[in-house]
Amino acid sequence: MKQSAKNLVEVSNLHFAYGKRQILKGINLNIPRGKVVAILGVSGCGKSTLLHHFGGQLKPDRGSVKILGKVIHKLDNDELYAMRREMGMMFQVSGLFSDLTVYDNLAFPMREHTDLSEEMIHDLVLMKLQAVGLRNAHGLMPRDLSGGMERRVALARAIALDPTLIIYDEPFAGLDPISLNIIANLIRKLNDALGVTSVVVTYDMSESLKIADYVYFIHEGVVVAEGEAAQMQASTDPFVHQFIHAEPDGPVAFQYPARPYAEDLL
Repeated sequence: MKQSAKNLVEVSNLHFAYGKRQILKGINLNIPRGKVVAILGVSGCGKSTLLHHFGGQLKPDRGSVKILGKVIHKLDNDELYAMRREMGMMFQVSGLFSDLTVYDNLAFPMREHTDLSEEMIHDLVLMKLQAVGLRNAHGLMPRDLSGGMERRVALARAIALDPTLIIYDEPFAGLDPISLNIIANLIRKLNDALGVTSVVVTYDMSESLKIADYVYFIHEGVVVAEGEAAQMQASTDPFVHQFIHAEPDGPVAFQYPARPYAEDLL
C-alpha cells in the first residue's frame, strides 16, 4: 500500500530493540483513513511494541511513526498528550477502573479532558453504551460484568471522546464464540458509523479477516505479507498459509531454538 495524504498513520522503517534483543527490524505499513486494518502475527512478533510507538510510550531506534502528519517521537509532552486525545484504546484486559461503575468509567475521560456539563456527559455516556447494547448496565460494577460485557464497555470507553483513531489490542482474546462475534461486528459497525479509522492488533485470524479492509502480517519484526483480506485468504506465502490454516509445520517453529534434544539427555 503506497503512502499518500489519505493515510492517517504511516510507519516508516521502524526499528526498536530492548537492549540487545531486536524486536522491530524495519516495519513499513500505512493505515488509510476510514478503514479497518488488521495487524496479525504470533505472540511475541512485535505487535504490542508497535502499538507502544503509536502512543509515544517508546521511541524508535531508527525510523518513525507519523500520525495525522506528525512524527510521534518528535512531539513534546503537550503535543503528545494532545495527539493521544485523538486516539481511543481498547486494551487487552479491558483496563476498566474496578472501583468505578460502568457509567463512571465512561464519564471519566469526558470529565478529565473536556469542560462538558454533567448533564451533557450523562447523555453522551448513555449514547455510547447504547451503541454497544449496554445502556441499562450503566450502574453495574466491572466485577458484575461477563467477559463479553466487559469488552463492550471497554469498547464504549474507547469511543467516549469521538477519537480519530481507535486501536484494539487483542480484542478477541478469551471470549466465547458469541461474544467474539458481537465484538467483531461492533468494531466494523462503529468504524463505519463514526467515520473513524481502526487498527485491530491480534493473533485471531478468522474474525479479523471477516471485518478488515486490509491486513498486515508481522513475523520476526518485519512485515512479511500484506493485502486485502480476500487476497490473504488465498495467499500461497508460507507464513500466511501456516498462520491462516493453523498448521504445526512452517516458518513458525513450535520449539524454541536449542541444540538437539538427544544431546541434552546425555
